[in-house]
Amino acid sequence: MLFLVVISLVIAGVIVFFKPDQYLSVATALAGNSLSSDKSRIFSQNIEGLYSDLGSPDELDVIVGTAQLDTIYLAVTDAFNLYDHYKIRNSDDGARLKSAKKLKKNSRIIKSDYGELKVKVWDTDRNLAPQLANALMTELEHIHRNIKNSNNKKVLESLQRVLSNNQNKIDSINFSQDKNTGTLKGSQEALLYQIEEYEKLSKQYRMIVDSNPPALIIVETARPALQPDKPKRLEILVATAVLSLLFAFFVSLLFDRRKK
Repeated sequence: MLFLVVISLVIAGVIVFFKPDQYLSVATALAGNSLSSDKSRIFSQNIEGLYSDLGSPDELDVIVGTAQLDTIYLAVTDAFNLYDHYKIRNSDDGARLKSAKKLKKNSRIIKSDYGELKVKVWDTDRNLAPQLANALMTELEHIHRNIKNSNNKKVLESLQRVLSNNQNKIDSINFSQDKNTGTLKGSQEALLYQIEEYEKLSKQYRMIVDSNPPALIIVETARPALQPDKPKRLEILVATAVLSLLFAFFVSLLFDRRKK
């Protein structure tokens, strides 16, 4: 039994002590309010139109779903040239995707029990790990910020097209016979009123688009870890010793039964 335990510990020790240390860095964020890009929230004169800048934890589910795609990992791979870091030749077919897949394997993006978004990255370089975690968080924030603001951009473009068309109509209408007195036709007055209203709306939507409220509110940026997080050598060796001892005990019982 002792021999089996010792052999198991030696093999496990050789494996875990040759594995490189991996450092963990974590970035934390809260969900931004999905209504922060709603026009009624900004320009409503009622107190009911005022909302917190923080969104509900349920809004993080969509963001966590986006993190399952390769989009953000490909972007970060390009930004940090991870081909070299992961020792994948850039000339290889699919090197970009291989590097992104490895980054994804070394990362974990979850919603915590406290309703926070956690971006975790393990890496052999303790200084690179926090940069990768922060970059992944930034990519997620940019994607969902643009998604939230895309509808306002479309409305603004439509308003500007209507304004341009109405202005062209104004230019094409002839003045009435008493144009010298400055009196305009009824159709022109209606168009001028529409233009005034659309210009007001256009300014409001322009303000929202330019403000571009965040989809995520960063609570804590990732920092370099002081100690490696993986591999947990002591825990592995203890588990190996316990399991090998149980296995050796089971084998010894089996031999005893056969002798009887």
